[in-house]
Amino acid sequence: PIMTTTTTTTLTTMFCILRTWCPFVVFILVGIDAFQTTTTTTGWHRRSLYTTATRQSNRQTTNHRDAVSGSSSSISALRATADPVGFIGLGIMGQGMAKRLLTEGIAGTPETPLVIWNRTPQKCLDFMEESNDYNIEVASSPKKLVESCGVVYSMLSTPEASHEVFQHVLEGVSEKTSIVDCATLAESDMVRMSQAVEEKGGRFLEAPVSGSKGPAAQGTLIFLCSGSSQLFEEIQHGGLNAMGKASYFLNETVGYGTRAKLVVNALMATMLAAYGEALSLSREVGLDESTIVDIVQQGAMANPMFGLKAKNMVSGQHGDTQFPLKHA
Repeated sequence: PIMTTTTTTTLTTMFCILRTWCPFVVFILVGIDAFQTTTTTTGWHRRSLYTTATRQSNRQTTNHRDAVSGSSSSISALRATADPVGFIGLGIMGQGMAKRLLTEGIAGTPETPLVIWNRTPQKCLDFMEESNDYNIEVASSPKKLVESCGVVYSMLSTPEASHEVFQHVLEGVSEKTSIVDCATLAESDMVRMSQAVEEKGGRFLEAPVSGSKGPAAQGTLIFLCSGSSQLFEEIQHGGLNAMGKASYFLNETVGYGTRAKLVVNALMATMLAAYGEALSLSREVGLDESTIVDIVQQGAMANPMFGLKAKNMVSGQHGDTQFPLKHA
């Protein structure tokens, strides 16, 4: 069929448009492919461009929000100036928590190293060896760690350990310091540490956790927080989200987090003691304990803690400690 003048004009116009825009389309596609290749070869996820920039603790919260809503160059510039993240204490809980900061892109990136310190130096070396794909630094002392970092997470095992280490932590505190203490301590200890940090211009967040070794490694802890609401808002969807499945801000007065943690621990201990008594009674009256475990888990009393502890309680094997009583 013979084309009409109108058809010929239309095709000519379309050809001109395609000839004009094709180079730009090709350029964009090549750029996207190059970005994907770069992020893959460096071990980063594409989402890291957003999460690393917005998750790092920074006193200039407004600048964070502007960068996230602005251009990618603004976000990259913010990432390049982000302070390192610190972690003190690589014990039963701390090791898993620190690893989550790495795997979720909060720290350990080329621009934002994770700085670690532990009372037993070998644990730091072991942690680095196990995580050699990440940017990790070992501080020579708690003071040096705090001086080099913006947000510092601390997870020490006992009040005695916290008291010993905190003296050196305080030496490094300045106006740029944000301390997040995740240990289970006395309320008076948390209040004392908070006051000392704030007197030097820093910020303090009390953040004890509900959960043990497994949840720490899996990132399913529950944070019970009080203290600086500004600091909580800055890290809630960053560091806390990486290490936990939920975080609650209970009060701006330090001490409420510890109160909540003690309530939770008291309930947990009571439940587990009652479960132990039930299994012991089963054995004394000639019942098979494993059968009782199955019965309980099928009924209204079923809960994750019973399911987690039952096997060891029945077998009497308690080698892999998840939560030592001395830390309760």
